[in-house]
Amino acid sequence: MHKAGFVNIVGNPNVGKSTLMNALVGERISIITSKAQTTRHRIMGIVNGEDFQIVYSDTPGVLKPHYKLQKSMLGFSQSALTDADILLYVTDVIDSSDKNADFIEMVKQHAGDYKIILVVNKIDLVDETKLIEIVDSWHTILPEAEVIPISATQKFNIDPLLKRIKELLPDSPPFFDKDALTDKPERFFVTEIIREKILLNYDKEIPYSVEVVVEQFKEETKLIRINAVIYAERDSQKGILIGHQGKSLRKVGMEARKDIEAFFGKQVYLELFIKVEKDWRNRETKLRNFGYHISD
Repeated sequence: MHKAGFVNIVGNPNVGKSTLMNALVGERISIITSKAQTTRHRIMGIVNGEDFQIVYSDTPGVLKPHYKLQKSMLGFSQSALTDADILLYVTDVIDSSDKNADFIEMVKQHAGDYKIILVVNKIDLVDETKLIEIVDSWHTILPEAEVIPISATQKFNIDPLLKRIKELLPDSPPFFDKDALTDKPERFFVTEIIREKILLNYDKEIPYSVEVVVEQFKEETKLIRINAVIYAERDSQKGILIGHQGKSLRKVGMEARKDIEAFFGKQVYLELFIKVEKDWRNRETKLRNFGYHISD
């Protein structure tokens, strides 16, 4: 029999969901930074074996939305509770169990619809006594869940976790072609790489106030030509993004180009432009244009 299923990864911001996703997929699908709200979309990573297919979904960290962009991000996380075969609820040794308790209640309400594995990440930061306390606490909070402690950055206990996921997969034919890696188009990964460099190179509100759109992606025999627009919310942000004599934007462009070349295995010519789109995070039309789903 062939096994296949949807394994959805949810949890609070900064607990290591994207690092875990990349470790399980074996490819760099999700961008990773130390800043919260790095992931904005629901991103699929597909792992294929001879007799199985695992469709992972990385989701934005669960938060209380303060504007419509965050409402869309929360919607991606909530949707992951309705179409999972296996739910990976990721926490870590620092995360508080009462943070976003209403989301945990939603997990409990859907507990009969899927298998739950509660993944305690970053266990390399605590001793064994403290880890036992944390695991016991989560057994009480989510008694329906299996608890598996891991360190995603150290790759500790990833193989046992993967083995358990395979055991829990339902019998099913594959949902995607067996050579598929993700459901996202190439342009999406270009925008994510550029956005990652913005998150790494700018502070305060700047990384959260911008969106990246690829306007041209032209693949030639030995070269990919890419034009991308970085949308900011205010004129002052545009100046900060460009930097003195354009140095900040050039740095982002150089770092992004190197990673895009590594991703595609081909030389890249990248041009970045900046436009101001006032208050785009609260404008439904712009959010839809940028690929976000807005619910009433």
